[in-house]
Amino acid sequence: MITKPAVQVVPTQRKFARPLAKMQHVIFPTLTPNELLSERHYLRHLELFPAGQYTGLVHVHDKWVVAGSTSTFLVDWSFIEKPHSFQEIIDDGWFGNHNPSGKWLYGGDMSVHPDFRGLGIASKLYDARRETVRKLNLRGEVAGGMLPGYYRYREQMSIERYVDRVIHGELSDPTLTPQLRNGFKVKRILYDHITDPRADNCAAMIVRENPYYNPARV
Repeated sequence: MITKPAVQVVPTQRKFARPLAKMQHVIFPTLTPNELLSERHYLRHLELFPAGQYTGLVHVHDKWVVAGSTSTFLVDWSFIEKPHSFQEIIDDGWFGNHNPSGKWLYGGDMSVHPDFRGLGIASKLYDARRETVRKLNLRGEVAGGMLPGYYRYREQMSIERYVDRVIHGELSDPTLTPQLRNGFKVKRILYDHITDPRADNCAAMIVRENPYYNPARV
């Protein structure tokens, strides 16, 4: 019986910035260089909002190896509702749109190295985000989810039909399906959102509300 390596999620540290940046082009092969996060980007995220940055580690050969991460910032819903591209919302990776008093956690990045997929790292990272939302009494989470599986069905159906079938469990998407299982719901399609020819540069705006949100709590 093969034993899966141990996995843990911890708050991102400055020493993780370089290995996380090196993994970006492997994790997101369709993105342009300016859409990928750099070491300086990760360090800036820690300066702006340290409570919203997490890294997934895997225990390999008696040491913990950086295997994935999630990077987030705070926004107001009115800001999210405006038409925007991925680059605009994340301010070219610098998270300059972070609003310390914002009530929604925006997922600017969720990434797991291909060598370590299937170990539950993404689920643990989503759990960390959920706990952050609870602790900070936020309204919930929102993000633009990629749709890497659409290319297989492009000749058969529209992107809208594809997303609808994934939502209803008739099709499975490598990214959207796990997000739905983690409690996210699709709000709408984001057109011309991100460089991803597999999905005609579209993404799904996904939302996960906080059931414990208390408007009376300051």
